[in-house]
Amino acid sequence: MNLTGKVAIVTGSGRGLGLAYARELAARGAAVVVNDVDAAVADEAVAAITAGGGRAVAVAAAVGSTETAKALVAAAVQNFGRLDILVTNAGVLRDKSLLKMTDEDFDLVINVHLRGTFTCVREAYAYFKENNVAGRIIAIGSPTGQRGNFGQTNYAAAKAGIVGMVRTWALEMKRAGVTANAVIPVAATAMTKTVPFFAKAVEAEEAGEAMPEFFRKELGFGTASDVAPLVAFLASDAASDVTGQAIGVGGDRLQLWSHPEAVATEYRDGGWSFEALAEQFGALFGDKLQSVGESFPELPAELQPEPAGTK
Repeated sequence: MNLTGKVAIVTGSGRGLGLAYARELAARGAAVVVNDVDAAVADEAVAAITAGGGRAVAVAAAVGSTETAKALVAAAVQNFGRLDILVTNAGVLRDKSLLKMTDEDFDLVINVHLRGTFTCVREAYAYFKENNVAGRIIAIGSPTGQRGNFGQTNYAAAKAGIVGMVRTWALEMKRAGVTANAVIPVAATAMTKTVPFFAKAVEAEEAGEAMPEFFRKELGFGTASDVAPLVAFLASDAASDVTGQAIGVGGDRLQLWSHPEAVATEYRDGGWSFEALAEQFGALFGDKLQSVGESFPELPAELQPEPAGTK
């Protein structure tokens, strides 16, 4: 698990989950290129890492373009002499239901999450191949990309697409000894702070207290520091035989997500006509239709959010 001598890029690492990943990698010996669209935030992250004895530099740029991808790889090579690890974490949200979502809302989220992952991975992999580096690609997905979520057409599309790309890259990069995996984190972030269901968990974290076990165990919901060790593990030599996987982590829970597989198969001589489908589909597949979205157990009474206006 020692990453001494390794060099990592972590996009969107000025704060939140990305910063937790960058700090974990640095604590295990890797030099880190920190990235954030806000230069002051990126510089603060670098200061925090170096204050803890780590090595880091900042690149302030919006992820998405090929130019930013090239700048990130160049920063790693110019400052630390090489590149071994890429963590694509940068993202934005523009949540709206379908009819309210604008072209701009959709394009921005796709550009940062999906295109940003594509351009950064392409640039990093080119470096790995040219320099015979058995590198590590760690792309950050989301439960929304696995299951869907109301009001997140753009985000769901991007995160599902990232997992699809990871599976493809695992095939393309195998011969070069490069691994590609997706991490599906479930943790307190700026987004979950606004969700009443998680209120008591977020309150506990902000107060420096342990989260109630219901969140950590039943929901697999925890802190950014619960997710970071998985990122470091996948970046290490210990995970050299792990590739093409979508791995969930949060709180006390670790999950290996399945790849999509057919849940039922039926054949009909001559193919399936409209009439045959109308007559037989319900009987064949009605009890096998798949659910959408995430479902949560009911919150215990003591963890229910307080009604608005009671504080």
